[in-house]
Amino acid sequence: MNIKDITVKFAEPAEAKYAELIVRLIYESALQRGTGIAKRTPEYIAQKINSGKSVVALHGDRLVGFSYIESWGHGDFVATSGLIVDPEYRHLGLAGAIKAKTFELARLRFPFAKLFSITTSLPVMKLNSKMGYKPVTFSELTDDEEFWQGCQGCKNYDILQRNNRRMCLCTGMLYDPKQPLPEAERPNPYTMKLKNTLKRVLHLKR
Repeated sequence: MNIKDITVKFAEPAEAKYAELIVRLIYESALQRGTGIAKRTPEYIAQKINSGKSVVALHGDRLVGFSYIESWGHGDFVATSGLIVDPEYRHLGLAGAIKAKTFELARLRFPFAKLFSITTSLPVMKLNSKMGYKPVTFSELTDDEEFWQGCQGCKNYDILQRNNRRMCLCTGMLYDPKQPLPEAERPNPYTMKLKNTLKRVLHLKR
């Protein structure tokens, strides 16, 4: 298998037919990692595809990867989310290619917005760091209520509530187009992963 055989592109309405498969892949990925994740519905995913806010990876007619963007706070913030790769197509560098295309889509559609991501995934943190994201507190992310309500489907939502939405097991990361970070100053994703693990351990001890 070679990544050159896979097409990573902005999704078109015809790809909405993959919505149910995408939801299943996102759910199965969360189970494998043992982490919480906000639930998505096929209708939600189809809407992202139809509105030109998503990226797909295709091997012929087979969907093998996906991600999408959503704007919040009247377009001041854009979240990148739902990054998944079919298990049979991992370790090819496909996640990085999808992330780069999603980043490109966000910058094209919302050139002045701050881009953010909340995640427990070390690979996603590494990809974010390469693109200039930096770890931030949740207070630096959008205060759009609709975004945070979307976390209700995550099994860790009670932690977010208990901490008055200041922190959770996810790491918040932000890319500010006005303040890109030099390569040498970009954060170490392994350190961020360790902090997440410590938060999880402290939570379990309560």
